[in-house]
Amino acid sequence: MAKVAIMTDTNSGITRAEGKENGIHVLSMPFMIDDINYLEGVNLDQDQFFDFMEKKSVIQTSQPSPAEVTGMFSRLLETHDQVVYIPMSSGLSGSCQTAMMLANEEEFEGKVFVVNNQRISVPQKQSVYDALAMAEAGMDGQQIHDKLMEDKFNNTIYIMLDTLYYLKKGGRITPAAAAVGTLLKIKPVLQIQGEKLDAYSKARTSALGKKIIIDALKKDIETRFGGLDEGAKDRIILMMAYTKDLDRALEFKEEIKEAFPGFNDPILNPLALSIACHTGPGAIAAGCVLKTTF
Repeated sequence: MAKVAIMTDTNSGITRAEGKENGIHVLSMPFMIDDINYLEGVNLDQDQFFDFMEKKSVIQTSQPSPAEVTGMFSRLLETHDQVVYIPMSSGLSGSCQTAMMLANEEEFEGKVFVVNNQRISVPQKQSVYDALAMAEAGMDGQQIHDKLMEDKFNNTIYIMLDTLYYLKKGGRITPAAAAVGTLLKIKPVLQIQGEKLDAYSKARTSALGKKIIIDALKKDIETRFGGLDEGAKDRIILMMAYTKDLDRALEFKEEIKEAFPGFNDPILNPLALSIACHTGPGAIAAGCVLKTTF
């Protein structure tokens, strides 16, 4: 039986400490902030990141260097037969394509399997733990890769923003649209499904924005994940994410629990910093994944 290492990046929300505790190998994502290099989970944490945001620092996302990626591949192959690497969505960063290219090098071919299952944050985290369970069950790297790819679209996530400022700053909306939206107190709702972060809807109040998210989740469950029948709670995992404002997220968590009675409590994690760059503080998100069976 092949000994398989499970590797991911900090976009999954898995910290180095959590990874070490659970046998997951975590690659830190780099950021350039005011012309200084930072590594998520090394010299940059959530609180520091949002402090930089509040100070209007210039924040740029980046990707791990090829040397960092291949270095971890090589180190893991000293103690394992194979590596399954689950990076952030290829639609949100070039890091996945880079890793896939590197995995085709002669020394890694047939030993390193890069999963391009187009997830980030809490759905990505679930993929990592699914991969770990499959490895512990005796599946090899190719089998784990194929199963995760088969299930890649069995997830959805919706994010309500508290401000339009960071969408404008990132060039995702025009300054004029941001000005009008701010004047009207618009709360945009974004969707991550597959490769892209897209606009989904907009609301004039936070209460309406949260209702839009809950209604969208119910629709996805009904149309994509088998329906809200008695067995839904056994095949679907509810999950949530937030930026900076935990109290606001916990309040929304109670509304999610009320909207989906009988389900396990939603898993709640901070939103990946690579997405937080575009959302800013005060964002709340909810989504779900279909449990992977093997």
